[in-house]
Amino acid sequence: MTLEISSTKGAGVPPTTARASGLSSDFETFLKMLTVQMQNQDPLNPVDSSDYAVQLATFSGVEQQVRTNTLLEQMGAGGAAGLGGYAGWLGQEALAPAPVTWDGAPQTIFTELAAEAERAELVVLDASGKEVQRQAMALESGAIDWVGSEGGNALPFGEYDLYVASYRGDTLLEFTQARTYNRVTEVRTEDGAVIVTFANGGTVEASEISGLRD
Repeated sequence: MTLEISSTKGAGVPPTTARASGLSSDFETFLKMLTVQMQNQDPLNPVDSSDYAVQLATFSGVEQQVRTNTLLEQMGAGGAAGLGGYAGWLGQEALAPAPVTWDGAPQTIFTELAAEAERAELVVLDASGKEVQRQAMALESGAIDWVGSEGGNALPFGEYDLYVASYRGDTLLEFTQARTYNRVTEVRTEDGAVIVTFANGGTVEASEISGLRD
């Protein structure tokens, strides 16, 4: 079974966002009130400047605490609870631009050429990023089988990155990594993004996955 992935954005405003907006408004109101208080104080008996400092520090402390609580709530929502929706991905094969495992068996890859391409080449890079193979390919996007060899010379078993180089004349239009299916072994959050790890060690952001299959 193959499942195409799509995403939608909610129309509602998160409570934490509304709370942060309200807090900003409250702080601006506080500053206006403090300014009016300073402008209208008794010139013969002015308020000690340290009193203003205490008021400002107190409000700032409250503001910082609320912001901290809001951040913790957001982290919690994007943590284990947020990852719960990806639990079903574990053990499945995900279609994404990722390394291909060459073990002697043909590997199905999905290619995409530039619309204005006049010719195209499949470029193979090893784990160190060195080009180890380049071959002409048909001028059409879609699924093809890569056999890991050219002219009878097979590449050593291992992980390879496959790219499609689209040309118009001698001008390179696009250099796009081919997509392939790899088994998902881990899903985690990193710097606010959901990262998917494959059995061959490759990683992509969840947003780059365009299909799932058993």
